Amino acid sequence: MARNIIQKIWDEHVVVSKEGFPDVFAIDLHLIHEVTSPQAFEMLREKGLKFHAVGRAVATVDHNVSTAVNRKVATDAGSQKQIMMLRNNCTEFGVKLLDMDSGKQGIVHVIGPELGLTQPGITVVCGDSHTSTHGAFGALAFGIGTTEVGHVMATGCLLQEKPKTMRVNFVGNMGKGVTAKDLILKLIAQIGVAGARGHVIEYCGEVMSRLSMEERMTICNMSIECGARAGLISPDEVTFEYLQGRECVPKGKKWVEAIQYWSSLVSDKDAEYDSVVEMNIAEMAPMVTWGFNPEQGIEITGEIPRDADIQALDYVRLKAGQRIEEVPVDYVFIGSCTNARLSDLREAADIFRGRKVANGVIVYVVPGSEEVRAAAIREGLDKVFVDAGTDFRNPGCSMCLAMNEDKVPEGKRCASTSNRNFVGRQGKGAITHLMSPIMAAAAAVTGKITDVRKLIK
Repeated sequence: MARNIIQKIWDEHVVVSKEGFPDVFAIDLHLIHEVTSPQAFEMLREKGLKFHAVGRAVATVDHNVSTAVNRKVATDAGSQKQIMMLRNNCTEFGVKLLDMDSGKQGIVHVIGPELGLTQPGITVVCGDSHTSTHGAFGALAFGIGTTEVGHVMATGCLLQEKPKTMRVNFVGNMGKGVTAKDLILKLIAQIGVAGARGHVIEYCGEVMSRLSMEERMTICNMSIECGARAGLISPDEVTFEYLQGRECVPKGKKWVEAIQYWSSLVSDKDAEYDSVVEMNIAEMAPMVTWGFNPEQGIEITGEIPRDADIQALDYVRLKAGQRIEEVPVDYVFIGSCTNARLSDLREAADIFRGRKVANGVIVYVVPGSEEVRAAAIREGLDKVFVDAGTDFRNPGCSMCLAMNEDKVPEGKRCASTSNRNFVGRQGKGAITHLMSPIMAAAAAVTGKITDVRKLIK
């Protein structure tokens, strides 16, 4: 019977299947951070349980970490407590912790791929909704709640209902100024925040095959924003080239064997899906969100819909029929698990190079990991950012979710490369417009939401 890649990976990880009950589903990689793990560790402690498969778990600090230069002392007391709790828990239960100044600390969905922990065909979970990022490698990766974090710690498994499957086929060529971030924002705008509810998405088409791994991660990262449980892309030569030589990837004969297995992870030619979506991107322009959820997005050349949600308009202080271009911004944030990788910083730097941040605009550039930050410095990107007038910071989730001091003040407007524009997401009363790194950089140097194509030489 023909199967798609989602079904193949699922079937390989079912430990027990019984009609009328969820499957007992095996987890290969468990990523842990300081926010959703304390209660799970405490559950192990209270029940006298050991960590079932500690060798398949890796922890880091990212959500609460300060990104300031003096980040070890700048973190507020509540955040410091959570970070210290993770350190103590990892020591007690023997979990590998990638802490600050280890050279490997960073946003959990950035460090997994760059260390080679994320590999095709595996299952990945984390107490974070954007775990779908890892699907870019042909992995089945999804976020879980704190109770489920404890279940994986204790058993290496979860109880899971088999998901529906959706095929999203991108066709056409990406035009000038259009990036992977624009593709996923366009999909979310087309099908809505619940359009893929209950499904795992397979992203397909020649467009996907032409994207880099970092671009694929951006797309899979935001699968959750259209309601999907996860999103993935079949591994190919681009995947293998990215992984080869990374720290945790098989070497020698095992590498050859891995390639053979990974190459089998493709959907059968006549595989069926519960839903199919066609996305023609040939004529699209860069995207920007105007409201307070990710489906409220339009192309930079467009106008806010005439029938736009009144509550959203009131919150963002815009009007139906208004052009999104030239709306002034106060803050710009380039970072997050969606767009804080080296290629994102390179592209943003190309816009900043030879230009200055507009008067009155505050810009944070936050690398996704210590490794990304070090690479950016080696390439001189830090100098480009600093010369332009931005604040080039240390790695962490930062202004994406404002759990530390990195916040957008109430009533201020931010051009952001993050993944959510919810009410208060970047700070109480903050207004967020999602866009790509080059669009955010364009907003930084012009002081307003700008069609980046006007700045591209």
